[in-house]
Amino acid sequence: MSKSAQEVLTRGMQCLQDQLGAVDAEYFISLIIREQFDYTQWQREYFDQMTPEEISREAADYNKKHPFSGKAATII
Repeated sequence: MSKSAQEVLTRGMQCLQDQLGAVDAEYFISLIIREQFDYTQWQREYFDQMTPEEISREAADYNKKHPFSGKAATII
């Protein structure tokens, strides 16, 4: 089932606010808009500097700190 753009924007903003707080979430968005931020390029540059072992370790550490608590069917 596809989500509407509004649903994705609402959930994304909520995630930003939960992690950064309202002020820093707005600041983050303004930085992306002002800098014409290319997330795909940033991600490529970030991961190109890492070994596969480092990526795996970072993913495992994240998983330990943020265990999945939803329904498996939701991510499929």
